[in-house]
Amino acid sequence: MDLRLPRAGAWKAVPRTPRRLLAAVAAVVLLVAAGAWRVLAADGGPAVHRSDRTLVTGGAAPGGSQVRLDTSYFTAGDASVKRPAVLLGHGFGGSKDDVREQAEGLARDGFAVLTWSARGFGRSTGHIGLNDPKGEVADVSRLIDWLAKRPEVRLDKAGDPRVGVTGASYGGAVALLAAGHDRRVDAIAPQITYWNLADALFPQGVFKKQWAGIFMNSGGGCDRFEPRLCAMYERVAVSGKPDAKARALLAERSPSAVADRIQVPTLIVQGQQDSLFPLGHADAMARAVRAHHAPVAVDWIAGGHDGGDLETDRVRDRVSTWFDRYLKDDKGADTGPAFRVTRTGGIDSTDGAATLRGASADRYPGLADGVRTIPLAGRPQTFDNPPGAAPPAVSGLPGLGAAGRGSGGLGQLSSLGIGVSLDFPGQYAAFESRPLSEDLRITGAPTVRAHVKSDSEDTVLFGKVYDVSPDGEQRVLPAQLVAPVRVDGAVDGKDVELTLPAVDHEVKKGHRLRLVVASTDLGYASPAAPAAYTVSLKGPLSVPTAPGVTTAAAPLPAWVWWLPLTGVAVAAALLALGRRRTTAPAPDPALADVPLQITGLSKRYAKSTDRYAVRDLSFRVEKGQVLGLLGPNGAGKTTTLRMLMGLIRPDAGEIRVFGQAIRPGAPVLSRVGAFVEGAGFLPHLSGRENLELYWRATGRPAEDAHLDEALEIAGLGDALARAVRTYSQGMRQRLAIAQAMLGLPDLLILDEPTNGLDPPQIREMREVMIRYAAGGRTVIVSSHLLAEVEQSCTHLVVMDRGRLVQAGPVAEIVGSGDTLLVTLSSDVSDPLLEKIASLPTVATATRAEGGLLIGLAPASTSTALLPELVRLEVPVAAVGPHRRLEDAFLNLIGGGGA
Repeated sequence: MDLRLPRAGAWKAVPRTPRRLLAAVAAVVLLVAAGAWRVLAADGGPAVHRSDRTLVTGGAAPGGSQVRLDTSYFTAGDASVKRPAVLLGHGFGGSKDDVREQAEGLARDGFAVLTWSARGFGRSTGHIGLNDPKGEVADVSRLIDWLAKRPEVRLDKAGDPRVGVTGASYGGAVALLAAGHDRRVDAIAPQITYWNLADALFPQGVFKKQWAGIFMNSGGGCDRFEPRLCAMYERVAVSGKPDAKARALLAERSPSAVADRIQVPTLIVQGQQDSLFPLGHADAMARAVRAHHAPVAVDWIAGGHDGGDLETDRVRDRVSTWFDRYLKDDKGADTGPAFRVTRTGGIDSTDGAATLRGASADRYPGLADGVRTIPLAGRPQTFDNPPGAAPPAVSGLPGLGAAGRGSGGLGQLSSLGIGVSLDFPGQYAAFESRPLSEDLRITGAPTVRAHVKSDSEDTVLFGKVYDVSPDGEQRVLPAQLVAPVRVDGAVDGKDVELTLPAVDHEVKKGHRLRLVVASTDLGYASPAAPAAYTVSLKGPLSVPTAPGVTTAAAPLPAWVWWLPLTGVAVAAALLALGRRRTTAPAPDPALADVPLQITGLSKRYAKSTDRYAVRDLSFRVEKGQVLGLLGPNGAGKTTTLRMLMGLIRPDAGEIRVFGQAIRPGAPVLSRVGAFVEGAGFLPHLSGRENLELYWRATGRPAEDAHLDEALEIAGLGDALARAVRTYSQGMRQRLAIAQAMLGLPDLLILDEPTNGLDPPQIREMREVMIRYAAGGRTVIVSSHLLAEVEQSCTHLVVMDRGRLVQAGPVAEIVGSGDTLLVTLSSDVSDPLLEKIASLPTVATATRAEGGLLIGLAPASTSTALLPELVRLEVPVAAVGPHRRLEDAFLNLIGGGGA
C-alpha cells in the first residue's frame, strides 16, 4: 500500500487497487426537483440556506429499479467562498430530519452540508439493505458526485470534492464504509456504531434476539428490507442460532469488510451505555485505522443505545473541530486527546442528575492496558439451563433508551451504585474476590479462563462481573452489560477464555468483584432444551486499569493569585453564573408537608412550538386526599403523570413533591410509588416471591419494603402463597398495586387501575385506595370510570385540551354547573334539540337516559327555563337537579367523551 500526503494536513490513502466503488449496476443521477431555497434564522451566526432535492439513482433496488433519495443541502455565509463539504447520515429508523439541527450548525461553521434519508426511510424509496455496498454505500458515492458539481464546494481535483462523512449508529457505519469504498472521502467521524454487524447481532455465535427484533420493527417490518435480509432474520429468529450464511450476509455489509481501505483521519465516538454496539466495536475500528498510520481519536461518551447522556453539544463541537483540522487544513484546531472517556462523578443534589467529568490520555490504551489480576474464590458449580430458557436472567433492558435519550438510562444508574439486574437461583455459578484493599478503576475488558462441562452439545453461557458492596446488600452490574459465548465441544469438558464486557467503572475500597456465569439472559437466545452446565475457574480475573488515563485537575481559579478583594468578586460572579446555569429551585419549606403542588406547568408536543399537550396547569394536593385526574382522550392526563414521575421534563412551570422540585432522578421520587398499565410478574413464582424479587432488584434494604403492610392493604390474603399464574385479573391488579405500595410511598400514582376488572373487582380496588389514603398518605388516580371515581375519590382535577377546567372536592364539582335533568314524555327531534341548546338560558343541552341533560347559562334558573321549554312545545314531564359526576364532567368539557 502506498500512503501519501497529497496536501498539508489532509490525509488520502491510495491502495494498489482502485478504492472507488465500481457498481455492477449503471447508476444514473438526476436532480429531479430543485426545490425551494429556504433561509433559516440563525442565532449569533450567519443565516443558513437550505434546499431540498430528490436524487434519483439506479442500483440495488429490486429488479434494478431506480431509487429516489430525499436530500437537504445546507450552506451559510458568502456563496462565493469555497468550502469543504460534509455528508451527515441519520440513525436507523430515522430520516434526514433528525440531523437538521446538526447540519445547520456545521453550515454555520463553514461547511457545505448534505443530508439524506437512507433507502427505505423517510421519503426515500427502495428497500433497506443495512448499508449494502451496492445500495446505500453506492448512494453515498452518488452524493459525492453531486457535491463535486457545486460551485461553492472546494475541490481537490475535478470530480473530487474535499469531503468528510459523519453520523451516528446507521449513519456512523456508512461513514466508515464510504471511506473504505470511495477514495474521495477525506475524513470521517463515526458515532455509536458497529465494526462488524455480524459480531453485533451474533456475538460469539449467540443470537442477540431483542436487538435484532428492534431492528426489524424500527425498520417498518420484514418486508421493508431486502428479501435476503428478511429471509435471514426469519431463519435465525426461528432457530435461535445464527448460521454461517447469516454471518456472511451481515459481515459483507460491515466496515470490517473494508478494514484495509479505511485510511483517513477518524474520530471514533462510542457509547458506554450500549448493549447493541459495545466498546469492543470502537476498539476494532481504532486498531484498523491506526494500522494504516492515519490520525485516530477515540471518545467514550456517557450514553449510547441503552440511554444515558449522549453529550450532544460536546460531541458536535468535537466533530466540527475534527473537520476544521482535516478538511479545512486548520493546523491550529484543537482536535482533543487521542483518548477521552466520560466518567460519572455522582449525583447533583440540586436536581438528581448525574454529574459528568472527562478523563483522557495522549494515546488510545485499547481494552487490555495495565492489567491487574484479582483472585476469585469458588468451587466448581453445576447449574441448569431451564426448559425454554425461561425465566431468563436480566442484565439490562436492551433498547430502553432508544425512545428518548435524556440524562438517565439503566447503564448510567450502575455508575451511581444502583443495580437492576436479576439472576435466578440454580441458573448460574458465582465466583467472588476478597474485599479490595484500595480503589480499583476498570477501564477495558476483563478476562478470565474457565473450564466448562455440559451434558448438551449446544451450550450458551453469559459472563458478567458485579461490583458488590461490603455488606453484600448492593450489587451493581457496570453499564448493565453481559458477554455471551457459545461453547462447542463441552460435553467432555473444555477450557474457554471469557472476554467480559468493556467498561469504565470504579470499584471502591472494601467492595468485592463477583463473576457470574449464567445460562440465560433476557436479551439473547439460549437453547430451549434443558441442560446442566458445570463451570470452574482456571485462573484469576484479569482486570485492565489503563493507568495512563487520568482526570485532568481543574486549574486553580485566577482569584487565588489575585488580591483577596478581587478574588472575592470573581468568585461571587462565577457562583452566580453557575447557579443560573445549573441550579434547580431550592426546596420550599412552606411546602414540606404538601404531597404535590403543580404551578404553571406546560409541555409542548414534540417538534412543535405552538401545540401543547399540557398548558399552564396548576393545582395542589393535600395529605389524605384521593384525587381523581379526569379528562377526555388527549386532555394531557398521561403527559402530566409522566412529568410528575420525572420521566419527562416540562417546558415551563414546576412540580414540587413535599417542597422538592421534580427532575428526572430527583431523590424525592423515592417517596412516590406508581402503577402504570399493570406490571409484569413471573408466573411460576408466588405473589410474595415476585414482590420480594422486585424489591431486591431496587437495591434498597429489605426492612424498608414494609412488605406486610403493603400486602395487608392490598388484601390478597392466602393467595400470596400461590403461583401468580393462578391469579384472576383482579388479583393481578391488586398485586401490582401492592408492588407500587412497597416502601409505603407518601404519594401513590395509579393510572387506570381498574382496567379489565369486573364490578366486584372494581369495588375491591376502590377499597384498596381508600385504605391506603386512610393512613395519611395521598393517592392520585387517573381513570375513565366516572362513577367509580365519584365513589372512591375525595377531590378532582378536570382537564381538557391540556388545560385545567376545574379542581376541588368531588361534592363541590358535582354540585356545580347547575345541571338539570329534564324528563320527557316523548322523544324530541334533532332540530328541536338544537333550538333548546340555542336558548339564552341554556349553556349545554345533550340527550340523557329518560330525557335531556341541560346545563344552565350563568345567572339562569330552572324557573326561567321552564316557560321557554313550554313555548317550544317540549314534552316536559318533570324538571329536577341532576348531580352525577358523569353529567357534571360532560358539562365542564362541553359534551366530549371520556
